[in-house]
Amino acid sequence: MIKVNAIGDTCPVPLIKAKKAIEQLNGSGQVEILVDDEIAVQNLTKMAVQKKYAVKSTKLDDGTYQVLMSVGQDISEVDEIKEINCNIDNNQETVVVISSRYMGDGEEELGKVLMKGFIYSLTQLDILPRTIIFYNSGAFITCEESEQLEDLRYLETQGVEILTCGTCMNYYKLEGNLKVGSVTNMYVICEKMMSAGKVVKP
Repeated sequence: MIKVNAIGDTCPVPLIKAKKAIEQLNGSGQVEILVDDEIAVQNLTKMAVQKKYAVKSTKLDDGTYQVLMSVGQDISEVDEIKEINCNIDNNQETVVVISSRYMGDGEEELGKVLMKGFIYSLTQLDILPRTIIFYNSGAFITCEESEQLEDLRYLETQGVEILTCGTCMNYYKLEGNLKVGSVTNMYVICEKMMSAGKVVKP
């Protein structure tokens, strides 16, 4: 059994730690993940169902949770998750479009944290998007001083096309600051989105 301590970790770190531990099992065995957040329990359970792993969660006396995943065991053997239905999207023609340096509306600081977590999560997916397009203030994410450059460079090495709107770079006076991917124009952006199997906008 591989034990993973994810206490204090925020989304999506517990999920990613669990995935890395499962990879070490070589197809069979158990992973125990300790978390202190019910949302993390739900996310881990859903991942297990998607991957057809048996999974069981237990609340411990100290208020933390133990999530036990069994790889190589039929999912039907665990009654508590029979009702959960998750779909795995294997579409390799997905285009991700990012129009802001923040994710969602509300507090900018939270939005910045969410966007950082989203881009990091992309690096951990089994199936990566074909293209990621940055426009409007999203252009800052591919430029100098961005905290996401390392993750974006990794995605690029894995074959993900990284494109940033040139008009947006000019507007924000970012010319010469691009640090990953290449500059594009609105025609190409339209073409990429229209030909995509799916467009995802966080």
